[in-house]
Amino acid sequence: MNSAAAELVRLLTVRGETLAVAESLTGGLVAAEITTVPGASKVFRGSVTAYATELKHELLGVDATLLAQSGAVDPQVAAQMAAGVRKALGADWGLATTGVAGPEPQDGKPVGTVFVAVDGPFGAHSGSAGGGKVEALRLNGDRAEIRMESVRSVLALLLKGLAGEQTGNERAQDTEQNGGF
Repeated sequence: MNSAAAELVRLLTVRGETLAVAESLTGGLVAAEITTVPGASKVFRGSVTAYATELKHELLGVDATLLAQSGAVDPQVAAQMAAGVRKALGADWGLATTGVAGPEPQDGKPVGTVFVAVDGPFGAHSGSAGGGKVEALRLNGDRAEIRMESVRSVLALLLKGLAGEQTGNERAQDTEQNGGF
């Protein structure tokens, strides 16, 4: 999976942008995956592992009423976590994961229900309303498999957003940096 993290670090470095991560069900796995990449310190600001529901409100600014009504496993919660960590840690991009890894359902949601989110400076052509995107996942497997697929999915969501944002000039700079033409 490290290739996705390596590509993220490379793209963010080329763009001169930074990243912060808010995690719940992944418990720090997204941050760990990113920081395995040499040079990650140029782009990675840090992370908040808000495993307890009240910490999503206290540390990340997720709306308390939303948490009380919908629980922590909700697309709006994921979006607010990504926006909150971006703001709290002063990053250009924020990622978030929230969901049910199992073995038991949570907040009335079945095991494998996951929401991943990205918040950042999307341009007008990205198709994003506001600064964020959320993806709903229904994952199968055991606890470890659900958590690792959540990591892969949130990294892929940001990669997709960055690829859509990359201009021709950034591609040219990247090609030159890699010894291309």
